[in-house]
Amino acid sequence: MKNRSIIHLDLDTFFVSVERRLNSELENKPLIVGGMGDRGVVAAASYETRKFGVHSGMAMKVARQLCPQATVIKGDSSLYTKHSHIVTDIIKSSVPSFEKASIDEFYADLSGMDKFFGIRKFAHELRQTIIKESGLPISFGLSQNKVVSKIATGEAKPNDELCINNGEEKNFLAPLSVRRIPMIGNKTFQKLLNLGIRDIRTIQEMPVEMLESVLGKNGRIIWKRAQGIDDSPIIPFHERKSISAERTFNRDTTDMIKLEATLRGMAENLAYQLRRGDKLTSCVSVKIRYSDFQTYTKQAKIPYTSADHILIPKIEELFKHLYNRRLLIRLIGVKYTHLTGGNYQINLFDDSEKMLNLYNAMDKIRNRYGDHAVVRVSTIGGNGVGRMENPFNGEPPIVLAHRQQ
Repeated sequence: MKNRSIIHLDLDTFFVSVERRLNSELENKPLIVGGMGDRGVVAAASYETRKFGVHSGMAMKVARQLCPQATVIKGDSSLYTKHSHIVTDIIKSSVPSFEKASIDEFYADLSGMDKFFGIRKFAHELRQTIIKESGLPISFGLSQNKVVSKIATGEAKPNDELCINNGEEKNFLAPLSVRRIPMIGNKTFQKLLNLGIRDIRTIQEMPVEMLESVLGKNGRIIWKRAQGIDDSPIIPFHERKSISAERTFNRDTTDMIKLEATLRGMAENLAYQLRRGDKLTSCVSVKIRYSDFQTYTKQAKIPYTSADHILIPKIEELFKHLYNRRLLIRLIGVKYTHLTGGNYQINLFDDSEKMLNLYNAMDKIRNRYGDHAVVRVSTIGGNGVGRMENPFNGEPPIVLAHRQQ
């Protein structure tokens, strides 16, 4: 660990910065990107709005009340993806190994590069190159691990850089709020406040067993992070272009209830996989193989999404148009392509806070108890996709044989 040099790069208020790059009149003015209706959700907010209490994820209606003078813009996920790719390509051409944590966030391992360059100088020049070629502000933190670097980036913002020398991690972290530690959400923060714990220094001085008794196994992880200890690796970035699922039936069938339930189950689970990997799709397709082995596919372009309630009806529509031979069906499949980075928040330019909360709740249950812990009633009678690892974890796709059902 002492020999590692990990940089964390984060594009500042990314959606806002892209909009300002296209329209300079928006510079230095309060700006909110998100759903235009009162039931919409804030996807991004400029620093000028934050002093009024506006933040991403809050209801647009509340944000408008807090900062009525703000300009509100409906987001464009394809536009943000385009600019993200520009930055990704710059980083890809500059470092030997990097991880794309989200549409606007990157890690890179610069270990050993001091043999050829000064690491700080290289990191500074990389940031300047990104600013010059993309026209977007970006901040970075540099330390010996991912957690400290990410926290350092937060302290460096807006549009600056911060390096933490080896051995100085604890002193750097000590005065900061415990909210700065990744994985401390609202509930954990409230538990810590109830114990009188507000800054990281207090955690550093506690026995690890005490924190573990309050927070369970996560308590040990949080304690280690408070000490500046983290050995999580860089997950090499691989751009995955598609995600799909297919089912070959043991017996060829025309049972429409079973076929439609299976399609809905696949569409629902693949949508969950998209959200788990912070991905969106803009092209969906359905595949049918008849008993005579003739195979047909039909696809449709859609606005970027990872939402079941948008994807499932489109899959059903494609299947109805595609299934016209009235023969027994041997195989059906669903595929999402034209993938882009970005979490579901990008997709909330039209959806409501209620819908966001629903998906978050369902996905939390699935993350904890498995893919099939929550399913739609309409998928009963078909076989959905079995549990798999996150398909967007940076590893090359695993090719699976068609599973029988």
